[in-house]
Amino acid sequence: MRAAVTAEGGFEVVDVDDPRPAPGELLLRVAANGICGSDVSTAPLLPPGIIMGHEFAGEVIGHGNGADHDQWPAGTPVAVMPVAGCGHCRACAVGDIARCASAQTLGLGLGAGALAEFVCVPAGSCVRLDTLAPAGAEVDLVGAAITEPLAVGLHAVSAARVAPGDRVLVIGAGPVGLAVLHWLSRSTASTVVCSDKAAPRRTAAADNGATTSLDPADVPSGAFDVVIECAGKPGVIAAAIDAAAPLGTVVVAGVCLSADSFLPVAGVVKELTLRFVSYYTRAEFEAAARAVVTGSVASDAFVSERAGLDSVGRVIAELGSPGDQRKVLIVPGRG
Repeated sequence: MRAAVTAEGGFEVVDVDDPRPAPGELLLRVAANGICGSDVSTAPLLPPGIIMGHEFAGEVIGHGNGADHDQWPAGTPVAVMPVAGCGHCRACAVGDIARCASAQTLGLGLGAGALAEFVCVPAGSCVRLDTLAPAGAEVDLVGAAITEPLAVGLHAVSAARVAPGDRVLVIGAGPVGLAVLHWLSRSTASTVVCSDKAAPRRTAAADNGATTSLDPADVPSGAFDVVIECAGKPGVIAAAIDAAAPLGTVVVAGVCLSADSFLPVAGVVKELTLRFVSYYTRAEFEAAARAVVTGSVASDAFVSERAGLDSVGRVIAELGSPGDQRKVLIVPGRG
């Protein structure tokens, strides 16, 4: 099969052996894989030859020993939770797999991901899309690759516990910020403001539910009951604390891999609640999948480009300097 693999200075497309499903696994034909900010930050740290990609949907085409053919017949459209746990601990039992002590994320260096024509995944990580779609409706399997980032956004909004009439600020209008805005647009918030330095991203925020979009320099201090940080850059937590009103809540969903600092007393005097979040529960992932297949998400407002495997290196390089991109989907079947 063809796959985009890490290489010195970027990515290259190579021919590799087709994967074979292990016991309990399914073999999928990849329909599409979204490029994530964590791909951009992690790729330079990985050795050559790694197949990345953890935001994807595909079609069942094969079974490992023990995988249920009746539950997962050939041709079944699925979205895949890329986080796999031990399957036995309390976190796994309640569907909060990312909190499992043994949790591993497919496509971030710990197992081949979906920037390829085929991928093998645990059957238990899959969510059937045909059973969530309206009767007789055709599943947009390429568009279903946005399920994973939508679930990330839902988890952040759930953690924020937005109350009726709350004024909410979302910092950052990248894909996670846009996913957060989608769910906030269906919440009881009275105002949803998004801040981003890039004017095209402020436009994207408006397209995805923001009532107002601002340059960060124009964000008022102490004006928001809830602040959700989705930028993942040094200094943004301090900005979020400044923007929060007394007794407000700050949720940190952005993944910052650099050292950062903020003045704790700024949060203490306001008695803020500060919460860090990551991933999602299985229930949240299924809710995101249902939103995709029922058409409640405007994928055209969320996705800016669909490209083939040969474009992976270019796309990741471009996303390193954000501009007018939203979510970019890699479609292996596209030339």
